[in-house]
Amino acid sequence: MNLLRSRFVQAVLVLVVAFVFFRFGIRPPAPWSVLTLYMSIVLLAVLIYVSSDSDSWREFMWPIRSTLVAPDKGLTRLVLLIVVPLLLGYYAYTQAAAKPQAPPELRAVHPAPPASLQFRGKEIQITGLDNPLRRDQAGFKKHVAAGAETYIRNCVYCHGDNLDGKGHFAYGFNPPPANFQDPGTIAMLQEAFLFWRIAKGGPGLPKESTPWNSVMPAWEDRLTEEQIWQVIMYLYDATGQQPRRWETAH
Repeated sequence: MNLLRSRFVQAVLVLVVAFVFFRFGIRPPAPWSVLTLYMSIVLLAVLIYVSSDSDSWREFMWPIRSTLVAPDKGLTRLVLLIVVPLLLGYYAYTQAAAKPQAPPELRAVHPAPPASLQFRGKEIQITGLDNPLRRDQAGFKKHVAAGAETYIRNCVYCHGDNLDGKGHFAYGFNPPPANFQDPGTIAMLQEAFLFWRIAKGGPGLPKESTPWNSVMPAWEDRLTEEQIWQVIMYLYDATGQQPRRWETAH
């Protein structure tokens, strides 16, 4: 018990217990940068405690001074002289050594859509396809309103009220949901591309878009073909964007 009364032993125990708690007692585990910050605060508190008066500081320093200068501690000094540089060298090696990494892969954010796709047993030709509901000029507002209703019921939780990719669930996803207000998204794409992406979702992405852990579900099992086209019309109408047109050969 006399050993536990030593200021030096108390300081070491506090540091060890604090490290074990911060390293293994916090879930999810704290990053090393945060762990280093916490341990620095604990170390500062320990130093303030052991230096609160001259007697306490003298008691704390006595084992260190004894190890460095006492004639009977020669073997201890020799061991420390060997072990400490080895540990520091090993740490430096582990930090500087090259670590195995997977080869980089190029990923296409907007991959080329397939020429056709199967939708509920029906084959739909994607190449050159325009939104068929746009032919119904008289029913444009009706289709946009229906698309808005479908969007609110199914899409708003991820893509947000403002279609900016900041829905309630958005911050839990990586990559985040698409921001339709961004000119770099739907304004660059044909409506047929959106139909494909909505219908097939993340599971339908081709290999050139992997690794791409999209949580976008495949909506073909939940929405009809008309509902998907209506949602697409709503996206363009609400954002003020215009869909990209298919290029025609001259």
